[in-house]
Amino acid sequence: MSDVRYPFTAIVGMADLRLGLLLNAVSPAVGGVLVRGEKGTAKSTMVRALAGLLPSIATVDGCRFACDPAAPDPQCPDGAHAGAPVSERPARLVELPVGVSEDRIVGSLDLERALAEGVKAYEPGLLAQAHRGVLYIDEVNLLQDHVVDLLLDAAAMGRSYVEREGVSVRHAARFLLVGTMNPEEGELRPQLLDRFGLTVEIAATRDPAERAEVVRRRLGYDADPAAFAARFAADERALADRITAARELLAQVELTDTALRQITAVCAAFEVDGLRADIVMARTAVALAAWSGRTEVLAEDVRKAAQLALPHRRRRNPFDAPGLDEEQLDRVLEEHAEPEPEPQPEPGPATAEGSQEDPDPEGGPDGPDGPDGDGPQDGGPDGGPDGGGGGAPEPAGPDGPPVEAADPAAGEDPAPQPVPAQHPAPARESAPVAAGDPYRTRLFAVDGTGRGAQGRRSPAETDGGHTVRARRPRGRLARLHLSATLRAAAPHQVARGRSSRALVLHKDDFREQVRQGRESNLVLFVVDASGSMAARQRMTAVKGAVLSLLMDAYQRRDKIGMITFRGASAELALPPTSSVEVGAARLESLPTGGRTPLAAGLLRAHEVLRVERLRDPDRRPLLVVVTDGRATGGGRDAVKQSHRAAGLLAAQGVASVVLDCESGPVRLGLAGALAARLRATSVTLDELRADGVASLVRENRPTTTAARKAA
Repeated sequence: MSDVRYPFTAIVGMADLRLGLLLNAVSPAVGGVLVRGEKGTAKSTMVRALAGLLPSIATVDGCRFACDPAAPDPQCPDGAHAGAPVSERPARLVELPVGVSEDRIVGSLDLERALAEGVKAYEPGLLAQAHRGVLYIDEVNLLQDHVVDLLLDAAAMGRSYVEREGVSVRHAARFLLVGTMNPEEGELRPQLLDRFGLTVEIAATRDPAERAEVVRRRLGYDADPAAFAARFAADERALADRITAARELLAQVELTDTALRQITAVCAAFEVDGLRADIVMARTAVALAAWSGRTEVLAEDVRKAAQLALPHRRRRNPFDAPGLDEEQLDRVLEEHAEPEPEPQPEPGPATAEGSQEDPDPEGGPDGPDGPDGDGPQDGGPDGGPDGGGGGAPEPAGPDGPPVEAADPAAGEDPAPQPVPAQHPAPARESAPVAAGDPYRTRLFAVDGTGRGAQGRRSPAETDGGHTVRARRPRGRLARLHLSATLRAAAPHQVARGRSSRALVLHKDDFREQVRQGRESNLVLFVVDASGSMAARQRMTAVKGAVLSLLMDAYQRRDKIGMITFRGASAELALPPTSSVEVGAARLESLPTGGRTPLAAGLLRAHEVLRVERLRDPDRRPLLVVVTDGRATGGGRDAVKQSHRAAGLLAAQGVASVVLDCESGPVRLGLAGALAARLRATSVTLDELRADGVASLVRENRPTTTAARKAA
């Protein structure tokens, strides 16, 4: 890979992304950029190209934390910097990998040396390297929660803290946060989402000419990176100079009261949470004015700032698409714009002597509204019974009078209305119905202690959480359990000839912490879409329940998958993914009708879980079967076949929940029988809600003997 960066000015299109990055280069206080878009749209290329445009920074020589000589950090671990030599270097672009460890982010303490020699030896992490530069996170939505927590702390306080067994190190960590993500792979935690000042949605252009130019430039860069960069060197220098000039102008830009009123009115109108949006919009509008070479914020700056700073802050649930109503935005800006001064009437002959009052404010008999004026008269075109008062005339019938709508209650048949053409639905299939409103559901967790990715559902050994025990290190020592280490070493100090304050430690003495937190799971939905579920009111409630469970999975950082069964087979409607939005969209468009091949749905679930177990053996599954328990389409043995399929899943130790959708005064209890075969918890739609059932959660947690053995 070439060391020559792709030039920023060589990127074709994507004006909003270019602007968002440049505004942060002008004013880092804006708070960074989140780039959302499909894969292969040069998100990473543009972010890396930005680093070459940033002005150089002055640093204290020998400081590993990039202290500013004009205002050095008094808590810098490298000590006081008074009188230290100063040098300049380019601002750094630090990339944070998705699978990064906690120690790599905040730095690590050499605990073995600290115990053996009594000294603190600290190795800075990525946050220290990114100080006063750019921290770039590709696929930021795939970060584990404990990594996100560290970034949130640093972004909120501008400092990084390392606390290990009574040893504390802290240093400044202020950086421009830039993240890229593909929404199809899952959404971002709301807390981290709000930390990005701006967000930009991008997609590949559909213009063949632009696409051809993109390919042409990329091939030219790959063939000779240095020569390609030289072609755009002048443009790069000009853009860098413009960034520097805008930075110098930034302090002179005035945020007028009118512009500030528009900013706060827009944030209130779009119901964004908190006041961070108002502050970010104000900073963005000021940066836009400076970028344009102006010293006053205009309405156009406020409008663009809203388009960049608000879309990701106005979402109410993970299924709301980001974006703004442009008409509403324009309306709010216009309502709170600077009022135009009213024109003053020129003095007439009657006021020539200095009187500014109208001698006849009512118009008088000879005024414009009097009988000799041109105002409307009774019965004239603008008033009276023949004028209509300026309103829209009613439609006339064949003989002139207005046509009145037929009143069915009066016994008259209404005029036939044209019916929009529709494609007839296939036989025995109902059109999709909308889902009911989502609600908070009960917590369903997998029994035992897992070792999967950190999340918020089932108990697991994780990097976060509380310490439950100590053990010998597995590989590199990451989290020292101090008391257990001391207990292991203490009996051997005399035999080892200890003669100083330092402990005599051997490698076998060290113990590491085992922490227990919660993991994310694979939640696989098996949804009955057959004719027995086709009643519209019933299916609306069922879809609302599944939508609620999808939202719960999103909040608990789970992967999800969805199998639907109807007619003669089962379909994998959504392969396991982190994108809950896609699952909600598939659920919304789910049609119903046909027979009920329940066994086929369960067998398909068995196969999907088998494949996923090979791909990610540490991620434990939770099966959610949404059905009324009916089984048809397999002859007289349809129910027996479904029970045999359920037995296969139970034998594999799959934790399961059966959402019983049976309704009506007469209940057959088929879903309960299926739950017994699965060794699963059975809940009705009414019991799914979290309200009032907190005491039942622990009692009904899915448990299986096989699951306990596997854990």
